[in-house]
Amino acid sequence: MVSNLPSVRRKLAENFKRVRDRIEAACSAARRDPADITLVAVSKYVEIDVIRQVLELGHVELGENRAQQLNQRAGMLHEFIERRAVLAGKTEKAIPKPRWHMVGHLQRNKVKLVLPWAEMIHSIDSMRLAEELHQQSIKLGRVANLLLEVNVSEERSKFGVAVGAAPHLAEQFAAWEGIRLCGLMTMLPVDATPNEQRLYFDRLRDVFDDMVTDKVAGPEFKHMSMGMSNDFEAAIASGSTILRIGTALFNGLYNPDAPQPEETIDRAGV
Repeated sequence: MVSNLPSVRRKLAENFKRVRDRIEAACSAARRDPADITLVAVSKYVEIDVIRQVLELGHVELGENRAQQLNQRAGMLHEFIERRAVLAGKTEKAIPKPRWHMVGHLQRNKVKLVLPWAEMIHSIDSMRLAEELHQQSIKLGRVANLLLEVNVSEERSKFGVAVGAAPHLAEQFAAWEGIRLCGLMTMLPVDATPNEQRLYFDRLRDVFDDMVTDKVAGPEFKHMSMGMSNDFEAAIASGSTILRIGTALFNGLYNPDAPQPEETIDRAGV
């Protein structure tokens, strides 16, 4: 449990303001409207009380990298919000419901954990995974919003489909009514230089533009999820609409018993 919530909230507010200022500056340089960009706070290394404080501050776009953690945290926060809703107007202030994003690699046997909670799944990297999501979505009577992950850097350690395979997969997805393809996602090598960052992000933008021009996806196809704490200015310059940021938002607030971002391979939102 977090012992000093007022100090946590102050730190969060400072971090969020710093990141939003950077987003506004990058948008100004790119002649873009900051309102066109969604900031997803990737909360995988912080305690649940810190995430509650994020919601208290009014930020509802939350991301997780692991299916089990998303399922557990979404359930806990759902119960907390329901209790607060009962007390709203009495002694407690109601807080907004989160919009969960699954940003890490998703295995087919974990789909059932994520699907009831996730507003968007960023990491679709195979036909079989998309089919499983389609089938489970039909059972739940809903449509899952997906992003196709593209490995623009061709790095072997990265998940995602090859650049040339993206249009073909998108065409196949269109036949499944349980899923809705909303755009593309990518993540870069950790050690990419600024020039390489722009090169890779521009490559995803080219794939995205070609798919729009060729009408291989529906009208919902309008998002590019790219950009994390160390490269999101370059992503904004290349047209990103969704940023996945963890470290810059939660600096100084990580659970000391949890593995820190630099100690892990899974860096889909840091």
